[in-house]
Amino acid sequence: MYSYRDIWKVSFPIVLGLLAQNVIQITDTIFLGRVGEVEFGAAGLAGIYYIAFFMLGFGFSIGGQIMISRRNGEREYGQIGSIVIQGILFLQFFALALYFLSSFFQESLLSSLIKSPAVYTAASDYLEWRSFGFFFSFINVMFRAFYVGIARTSVLTLNAVVMAIVNIIGDYALIFGKLGCPELGIAGAGMASVLSELASVLFFVIYTYKRVNLKKYGFAKPKFNFDVIRRILNISVFTMVQYLVSMSTWFIFFLAIENHGERALAITNIVRSFYMVFFIPMNALATTANTLVGNTMGAGNLNTVIPLIKRIGFLNMIIVVAMGVVVAIAPQFWISLLASDKSISLVQEAVAPLLVIIAALPICSFSTVAFNAISGTGNTRMALILEMITMAAYVTSMFVIVIYYQSSVAVCWTVEYFYWGPLLILSYIYLKKGNWQAKEV
Repeated sequence: MYSYRDIWKVSFPIVLGLLAQNVIQITDTIFLGRVGEVEFGAAGLAGIYYIAFFMLGFGFSIGGQIMISRRNGEREYGQIGSIVIQGILFLQFFALALYFLSSFFQESLLSSLIKSPAVYTAASDYLEWRSFGFFFSFINVMFRAFYVGIARTSVLTLNAVVMAIVNIIGDYALIFGKLGCPELGIAGAGMASVLSELASVLFFVIYTYKRVNLKKYGFAKPKFNFDVIRRILNISVFTMVQYLVSMSTWFIFFLAIENHGERALAITNIVRSFYMVFFIPMNALATTANTLVGNTMGAGNLNTVIPLIKRIGFLNMIIVVAMGVVVAIAPQFWISLLASDKSISLVQEAVAPLLVIIAALPICSFSTVAFNAISGTGNTRMALILEMITMAAYVTSMFVIVIYYQSSVAVCWTVEYFYWGPLLILSYIYLKKGNWQAKEV
């Protein structure tokens, strides 16, 4: 049974890694907030669009991570390197397909859905460069799957620090035309993000070559092995669809908010930035639940899985609630740090939706751990089924609250309760009643 100390030992480097990675998005937000409200809102909208496609590749890597953690628990170390290599090879072809697919939808979909011509132009400028990130980010997610799967997560912190430093320098130089670079505005933010992902690839390759026992983990010369790819896809295809559906609906939420006006979109982007910060520990502990459940099942300790999930969920709640209380004590101060417009009206308008999200944190913290634990058992098909049921409730609430009634931004953000609440209930029922113990990977 993993103790709180063991859980935190795995989780803390992931927290630091995610913190540094989120510095990239937050840095873009802060810098672009100094450019203008249109660029500020467009970056958030374009970022969600990019992530919706990116999550397909990330979902594939989660399938690889589940296999890696199970092999690690079984001490079948020699099979792990092949999973990583085949995952990278497959994802490079997948990145090429996604690049052209996203470019096609960018022109045909965004132009018809985004109401403001200025926001559409700015989003297109950002995505013109940002879309190149698929090729590098998909290599990164397989390295992440490897290090998380073997519970050697400290490297993620170092990697993310490299990414953050490169992105901050890139944003400063390319958005504002400093350090001898051209002034590119929002396009510079997209280019800086791609450069940071390239730096991440170089770091992972060098670190793995220097610090990992390549023979022990079965790393060999890259060549296609369709049997390994097929086995990863058998697990990950459900996760890929799950993440695509999840992020696509969030993209629809942002589009619906954009139709309320540029001010509403700017407020929503501020709230999203806080949401991302709250999700740093939540995602880290959810990832920890995924890999520790896989390792625990691989070691044959099935009776400790549920207590482990409860322990991770409780730790998650304590951390995120504490963060929420700190923000709730002085919300206007924290909002003013991110707002592109320092006017009192914008800051005050953002307070109510931020408090709505803070109130949802206890539900989110347990829900995300329980749901990711289901994927950790290897039953990604069931995870997808639960996700689709939850999405039905989420989309219905979005249509009624955001689109039909055109509610205030604060009321619009209550749709998150219709996602995390049902997901927690369904995940609890499955972990209590489902036959997840017999799942083989």
